[in-house]
Amino acid sequence: MSNFIGIIPARFASSRFPGKPLAEIQGKSMIQRVYEQASKAGLNAVYVATDNMQIYEHVIAFGGQCIMTSAAHESGTDRCNECAALLKLADNDILINIQGDEPFIQPAQITLLCSCFDKEGTAIATLVKQINNKEELESNSIPKVVINKKNEAIYFSRSVIPFPAKNTVEALLKSNIYFKHIGIYAYRVKVLKVIASLAPSQLELTESLEQLRWIENGYSIKTALSQHETIAIDTPQDLEKALAYLSNLS
Repeated sequence: MSNFIGIIPARFASSRFPGKPLAEIQGKSMIQRVYEQASKAGLNAVYVATDNMQIYEHVIAFGGQCIMTSAAHESGTDRCNECAALLKLADNDILINIQGDEPFIQPAQITLLCSCFDKEGTAIATLVKQINNKEELESNSIPKVVINKKNEAIYFSRSVIPFPAKNTVEALLKSNIYFKHIGIYAYRVKVLKVIASLAPSQLELTESLEQLRWIENGYSIKTALSQHETIAIDTPQDLEKALAYLSNLS
């Protein structure tokens, strides 16, 4: 039987928002909020993975579990792979890569992602959400994804895909064929070991999207459709929006 282990990569260094895992959101750090939300999802264990002692000590102080990892990792996937080795996870275990800058992630999203592994053949999984407005669709900061009839990702792009060659974007939005990618991943450990060793691919370098490396090397990515919106905090301005979001809830 597989174990489901949540890993929350957390770097202190960030060109747009240094130290953002420790940014305070109504009395709690961002990383604590992510950890607490992830801990509600019924996983076998949840860990923060960091290369920064200040973050490590902070997580231990609020009662979380934390793993110190190398500072040399290029991506969260690489950091997760090191965690799988340090935790001695079995090849058939499932590792969930949870974004450390989404303090309002819903436990139901993590549970939904885990359900993709009800089928033994699933190697990698992620979440998508339907796009309903033109602004999101045309934003190159929001990766789009095309899905086949098996709910597997065919391709990811920052461009509008599929391209509206014979119809308007407005008309196609109503046909429910556009999806955006929600950046939470799950990997079967034996597959994580392999994809973490792959060299960057041409498609990945062109679009600046890591998941294209896996597709280009022949790995299928199962998708599940989420109904929840995500709020990622990449800049101090995003933090202000998050605080406003919380204020509206209260």
